Amino acid sequence: MPVDFDGLPTPCYVIDTQRLENNLRILKGVSEKCGARILLAQKAFSMFAVYPLIKRYLDGTAASGLYEARLGYEEMGGENHVFSPAYRDHEIDEIITYCDHIIFNSFSQFYKYRDRVLRAGREIGLRINPECSTQKGQDIYDPCAPRSRLGITAASFRGESVDGVSGIHFHTLCEQNADALAQTLEAVEAKFGPYLSRVKWINFGGGHHITREDYDIPLLLDCVNRFTDKYGVSVYLEPGEAIAFNAGYLVTTVVDIVYNGFDIAILDASAACHMPDVLEMPYRPPLFGSGEIFEKQHTYRLGGPTCLAGDIIGDYSFDEPLRAGDRLVFGDMAIYTMVKNNTFNGMPLPAIILREADGGYRTIRSFGYHDYKNRLS
Repeated sequence: MPVDFDGLPTPCYVIDTQRLENNLRILKGVSEKCGARILLAQKAFSMFAVYPLIKRYLDGTAASGLYEARLGYEEMGGENHVFSPAYRDHEIDEIITYCDHIIFNSFSQFYKYRDRVLRAGREIGLRINPECSTQKGQDIYDPCAPRSRLGITAASFRGESVDGVSGIHFHTLCEQNADALAQTLEAVEAKFGPYLSRVKWINFGGGHHITREDYDIPLLLDCVNRFTDKYGVSVYLEPGEAIAFNAGYLVTTVVDIVYNGFDIAILDASAACHMPDVLEMPYRPPLFGSGEIFEKQHTYRLGGPTCLAGDIIGDYSFDEPLRAGDRLVFGDMAIYTMVKNNTFNGMPLPAIILREADGGYRTIRSFGYHDYKNRLS
């Protein structure tokens, strides 16, 4: 385990500022080498306590709706892009006040709001669907899956006017390497080539795992430079995962051990409430000091404290037997955790703690009964 978490309340999220800044330096290096403008995708990580640090390295934020747009505007500054599958009448004017780039998912929405956006001096983008799936077995995260509601297909562009459009946006990747981007760009050019020279910018969306050790940064740079040179456009990237990749932890305590044909440890952290992607994707989160099932001498199924039978984090093995009171630390728990957590069964939300550069800890927010109650009636 890289750091000492003794003494912290559990469950809690811990964000490591040094690891976060290391990621930001990598992203800044990419931007400086190829000229791409990089935005924080708040849907993955929106801990605004660290926005002052992030804005030293990135160009702004990307939002998925009104509240994220306002958060980026108030707490980060810089450029503020927004995409939504559909904007609502009573929100669009406020969104326009916060965002300089408004991206539409359909021509009907584009025609409906075009004049309002242009009168306000904002730029308009259209989200396209290149119909090029590069993910296997994860349709829930594949915007190019059959009958996807995300993005305008090439067939739907025929006969439509793009007057007033400044940019093209696509987002098709999920925690992938640059080879998936290169493959996607081939499809984008094949299907939407005539439009690419008519816009000022193209947004390659998110899902680029740029700060992962094996990520092919030279290929990413080649992709950006080729589009910039060929079409005369500026390029945007909207990584979420890459910004806080491996920069966060979820610290939890073993509450009890039960047996049902298998040793089962009940934790005070819940997959359903505190790490929902474990159930949605699904995936097995990294756990410090553990091994695969039966790899080490003592194997346990780790489960949460809710009534959901499937509130299972996964099966892990350990050198020593677990006991009530033992502390476990899951890694890579900054992204898609705080933004997705919930209070099902009245579960307390984990505290949010910042690990400073000097190794000290600062509690940013703790939660109690009133945070649960005030979400209800």
